[in-house]
Amino acid sequence: MTDTFAVTELIKDLHFSCQRDQSLLKAMELAGKRCIPVGCRGGGCGLCKVQIHSGDFDCGPMSKKHVDEEARRCGQVLACRVYPLSDLTFEYRPASELASNTQQQIQ
Repeated sequence: MTDTFAVTELIKDLHFSCQRDQSLLKAMELAGKRCIPVGCRGGGCGLCKVQIHSGDFDCGPMSKKHVDEEARRCGQVLACRVYPLSDLTFEYRPASELASNTQQQIQ
């Protein structure tokens, strides 16, 4: 039996389910939602960068160019490489906005 978790994108207030073995991006696509832009799907382009607000997850390899250690500690990850371990809440904002949020959290 596969664990299935509730996922909520906070900006557009969209809800969908994600299985433990699915990436957040894949689950969004399968649910027919449009809250995260889709790029390479392999952790290299950075287009699907999101801010996790609550929940536990595992991450696959991601480009350090788009998600450095400081950003990851602040909960910023690539949706194509995030696999839930519990219900999740997140938000998608353009990368430039997420970068400024990281700087504010560091200061």
